[in-house]
Amino acid sequence: MIPVKIIKSPGAVIPEYKTKNAAGADIYSFLQEDVIIGPGEVKLIPTGISIELPPGYEAQIRPRSGLAVKHGISLLNSPGTIDADYRGEIKIIMINSGTENFTVTNHMRIAQMIFAKVYSGMFIETEILNESNRGEGGFGHTGI
Repeated sequence: MIPVKIIKSPGAVIPEYKTKNAAGADIYSFLQEDVIIGPGEVKLIPTGISIELPPGYEAQIRPRSGLAVKHGISLLNSPGTIDADYRGEIKIIMINSGTENFTVTNHMRIAQMIFAKVYSGMFIETEILNESNRGEGGFGHTGI
């Protein structure tokens, strides 16, 4: 476990793990009124929480599988990254890929947060890169 400092607005819900071995802590919406997300629409949903992570860690924000399979609700920029030096409110970018309106209510579980170790890269400029079996093969180069 890593220590995660948290500040919450009055009435906001602190993320919580729903089972003993859950990888992700559920994140809750914090709304003054319901938000309707129409098919194809994107909405930014507040959570009322801000966190402080230890240096060298990130929080990844991921969709909830139940919302995805039952309603076509997912998150853009997924997984979203909360950097260790970010101190603002966590907001969730939700998209409705379904065919019907979806209503987000206050204190609804809308995403999950997973913590991960972060390694910084040391960029070394060079003239050539070593050969590999894949080479420059990109999107779909191995077929279906």
